[in-house]
Amino acid sequence: MAESQFDPKILEKIELLEKKFKASGQDMLSYLEGLQYADYLAYWDYINLDVLLSLQQPKTSFKDEKIFIIYHQITELYFKLIISEMEQIAEQQPITEQFFKARLERINMYFDQLIGSFAMMWKGMEQEQFLKFRMSLLPASGFQSAQYREIELMAADAFNLVALDKRTDPDFHTPTDEIFENLYWQQGAIELATGEKTLTLKNFEAKYSKKLMDLIDGYRRKNLWQRYMDVVEPSEELTETMKQFDLKANVFWPLAHYKSAVRFLQRDPVDIAATGGTNWQKYLPPRFQKVIFYPELWTEEEKENWGKGWVVKEIFGEE
Repeated sequence: MAESQFDPKILEKIELLEKKFKASGQDMLSYLEGLQYADYLAYWDYINLDVLLSLQQPKTSFKDEKIFIIYHQITELYFKLIISEMEQIAEQQPITEQFFKARLERINMYFDQLIGSFAMMWKGMEQEQFLKFRMSLLPASGFQSAQYREIELMAADAFNLVALDKRTDPDFHTPTDEIFENLYWQQGAIELATGEKTLTLKNFEAKYSKKLMDLIDGYRRKNLWQRYMDVVEPSEELTETMKQFDLKANVFWPLAHYKSAVRFLQRDPVDIAATGGTNWQKYLPPRFQKVIFYPELWTEEEKENWGKGWVVKEIFGEE
């Protein structure tokens, strides 16, 4: 009788499994018995397809509202991918340029997809439908994307995200609550008539302020800039990749929003307020906010003209 009817490779795998389960105090035979009765994995179950496709719940009967919902859900999934890469960079010890650069290139790739896809908003929806169904969304706003705020706070020293007119004072030692109250995006959700915080901003702060302030504290020494400085003699290539990320996040991405807002919300003789009452005219153009993650990597002239050239070219069609 043959010594064994099993393929030697199968026996080898069984021995490895036995070592794994024994090391954790588990009974391998119980797991094998469970495997005998388990169903095969299906694609639709693995990605929760039925649940995913049920998450689009329009508030109106306008067909294009579904485009609006799906696009924003796609955007949030890309944000989640970006955060995952940033978490890896933050936690890697020791950090090497190869590891850092590989993940930063992924982040830039995700931003390229986001920037290129924004045409779905201004090419994929009818203006009249949007201007009607948007009224059912109040006071919700894309401004309330907490994941994007997380990306910003994980990307740079938080004092670089303070509003431009208050940016000369904060530094690495400024208290978290003071930095948070003066972050640039707070200025984008101020009521145009009264100067008070909009309900959009109040709701956002009630839900996310503690989490975001904890993130400021947690990433003071492990945001992307701090990890970049941990790299031993970073190459020009890595530095350029950092600058490209800065441009994609702080010029090209808000500019994509601005182009969409101009198409849908700019009408003579007055501009239409965005959902939630956010001041898109002052909030979105990069040259007004001048949010720069890594000012140390840019010349004074580049910082002075931050975003100006792209706005002139993309919005007004001038070279």
